[in-house]
Amino acid sequence: MTEQFSKKAEAWSARFSEPVSDLVKRYTASVFFDKRLAEVDIQGSLAHADMLAHQNIITAEDYAAIQKGMAQIKEEIAAGKFLWLLDLEDVHLNIEKRLTELVGDAGKRLHTGRSRNDQVATDIRLYLRGAIDDICGLLRELRLALLTLAEQHTDTILPGFTHMQVAQPITFGHHVLAYVEMFGRDTERMQDCRKRVNRLPLGAAALAGTTFPIDRHHVAATLGFDDVCRNSLDAVSDRDFAIEFCAAAALVMTHISRMSEELVIWMSPRVGFIDIADRFCTGSSIMPQKKNPDVPELARGKTGRVNGHLIALLTLMKGQPLAYNKDNQEDKEPLFDTVDTLTDTLRIFADMAGGITVKPEAMRAAALQGYATATDLADYLVKRGLPFRDAHEAVALAVRHCVDQSIDLSDMTLEQLKAFSPLVEADVFEVLTLEGSVAARDHIGGTAPRQVRLAIAYLREQLG
Repeated sequence: MTEQFSKKAEAWSARFSEPVSDLVKRYTASVFFDKRLAEVDIQGSLAHADMLAHQNIITAEDYAAIQKGMAQIKEEIAAGKFLWLLDLEDVHLNIEKRLTELVGDAGKRLHTGRSRNDQVATDIRLYLRGAIDDICGLLRELRLALLTLAEQHTDTILPGFTHMQVAQPITFGHHVLAYVEMFGRDTERMQDCRKRVNRLPLGAAALAGTTFPIDRHHVAATLGFDDVCRNSLDAVSDRDFAIEFCAAAALVMTHISRMSEELVIWMSPRVGFIDIADRFCTGSSIMPQKKNPDVPELARGKTGRVNGHLIALLTLMKGQPLAYNKDNQEDKEPLFDTVDTLTDTLRIFADMAGGITVKPEAMRAAALQGYATATDLADYLVKRGLPFRDAHEAVALAVRHCVDQSIDLSDMTLEQLKAFSPLVEADVFEVLTLEGSVAARDHIGGTAPRQVRLAIAYLREQLG
């Protein structure tokens, strides 16, 4: 690449006595990753031009020429015919240069009353607002897919775990609904983050505002922003909204990762609770029998990638003085990759949820191990007047006896159970069944099949 130094190539060339080196151009350029902002950059520029014309800062003829030129640029970009130039550094100067080529001085007047500082801040907010809307839609699709899975298994019993040890019987539908709740909170966080994203920086110019009689609320209304950023210094230097989004995204990926871990465990032949559709798995280059759950494994790994982007943005901002600094060019790649990773992951997980085959027999067999109804026996004794701590001790002794004899609590006779507490009667066996255990937890948030069905109906109504 040969160095070219001309007023056509660089917006500030008249200030310098020597050209920027090719190495510096490559090091400082952002055009090859920020060109994805082209559509929102044009959208923001048209709103700015509309305001300039409305305020009589530019003529109606200039505004019409800008509209016409931008329409052609959009077509060129969509068709892959737009020539992106490294010399022009970023998406903004590339588009402005092409606009000037197409419409002449009208294109040069577009930048009146603004800076690339407030321009890029506006572009990122417009881009991220759209990305959040897409992500909320994908979270909804994932939740609906999980609701369908839960609905199919409101009565399917599996062991619930604490410390990865069998704890109490639960229904698989109830277990799946836990993730529906997690992704619901994720949606709320994204929607709340959107409120702070949706504020207009444009009009802050470089850092202090502008001497032109602009109308920032006019631009905000045109672009669908809820409000304007109230301090020009903060407007151009703030990236809190991007950090907040990445934090919310990291939580989504954390929930995805937890779900992935369970899918991997459940699919293992040693557990065998589920199978995942072949299209989400791969084989081995050496072991022909293998079916590897690559999608959940990779999603579990990509969680670290998204977490890293959050830390990168926090680190990027921690030492910056007001106002805008070139450091902020480094905000885009982590943000873009977070959006891409999260969007792709949610899309594939919504599809994968519909490709899960549940194996109820294996789940039930596992629930019969580990004395999952021990708490039910303790509750039974409490209801007959025994203090809970005494009931806990009596059942613990009964479990120890069962362990020594390699039997389950329900395998003991009435006389054997009475040896641990005289309060035991013949009806005790009703609470020692898996079905009795889950059905007894019949309250909001409980695992009883009736409550699971009510929860599903409530969530479907909420999701619309």
